[in-house]
Amino acid sequence: MEKHTSQVQTGLDILINERLDLIKGKKIGLVTNHTGVDRNGQPNYELFLRLKNIYLKSIFAPEHGFFGNFSAGQNIEDQHLKKFPIIYSLYGNTRKPTPEMLDGLDLIIYDIQDIGTRFYTYISTLGLVMEAAGEVGIPVIVLDRPNPLSGLNMEGPILDLKHKSFVGMYPIPIRYGLTAGELAKMIIGEKWISATPELTVVKIKGWKRNLYFNETNLTLIPTSPNIPDIETAVIYPGMCLIEGTNLSEGRGTDHPFQWIGAPWIDGQKLSQIMNKKHLPGIVFEPISFTPITISGKALNPKYENERCDGVYCKILDFRDYNSVSTGVQLIRTIKKLYPEEFEWNDFIYKLWGIDSLLEYDSKDESFKQMANKYYLYE
Repeated sequence: MEKHTSQVQTGLDILINERLDLIKGKKIGLVTNHTGVDRNGQPNYELFLRLKNIYLKSIFAPEHGFFGNFSAGQNIEDQHLKKFPIIYSLYGNTRKPTPEMLDGLDLIIYDIQDIGTRFYTYISTLGLVMEAAGEVGIPVIVLDRPNPLSGLNMEGPILDLKHKSFVGMYPIPIRYGLTAGELAKMIIGEKWISATPELTVVKIKGWKRNLYFNETNLTLIPTSPNIPDIETAVIYPGMCLIEGTNLSEGRGTDHPFQWIGAPWIDGQKLSQIMNKKHLPGIVFEPISFTPITISGKALNPKYENERCDGVYCKILDFRDYNSVSTGVQLIRTIKKLYPEEFEWNDFIYKLWGIDSLLEYDSKDESFKQMANKYYLYE
């Protein structure tokens, strides 16, 4: 892909450089993790602690913890920093801040880099934080950041709320094409939470909807242990569906969501069949790999210490690539090739979001029309 570098300033950069009036004299609760840094890599909480007349009172962290070093689904207790006495975990016994946690705050700031995928749980935390703030009358500021997958394409079925869970809380597609700030506006506008706070979104400067993250001057910090780079973020909306099957999604390797396999697959045969489909923007190469436990990344991955054969899903062009439909094609193909060995479980319904498994109308434009009124960027 041709590399452009649009000069982008995140909501955090704009807040610090231009909009300190929004937070002067306020007692602040900050919802963030290791991705909440400015253009120079300075953590948001350190910036706030250095500013005069700004009082950072509490920090809240989502799944994977404040430092982003806990595996998916791993229960997290409150954490501690030398510079800060306690960081409340919103991925342990408590997923929604309690009134006690919010007591004495004037304002809540949300600043986390997301990847624009429905089952990535940071947006579930966003909604629960806004709901908790709405219940006690505390305003919320979202410091916006780019959607790494661009803000144009939307893919996958809209979640049926009968499948609502922490990996799918809103009736949105798998790839929903909004920034966190736009989604926050939509959550409130569509009344998807029971109590709504006063919301301010500090907009990004220099970002357009057609930009992928690698076309900006920003550095993508691994947003969670198994999203190490932009290629993985782009492939994730479709290949995360593998988590609802008995296939390895590559956890426990250096290429999560790009290496897909199982001990009973013939990788050579599968790669040839997939390549004959001529799916846009991707090729499939045969691969062998052995998943292992990797501290902070993968605990007891599927087929741990067993050799798996399968395919390396190698993206050639982000813009041509259709993440969800490619993931669906791969799962269907493996199911057809290995009907005796292949299995899926109930978790796939939470990921997929509707009853008609791996089937949807890819030309349905209804969500895009509904989302359009919440756009903050062209």
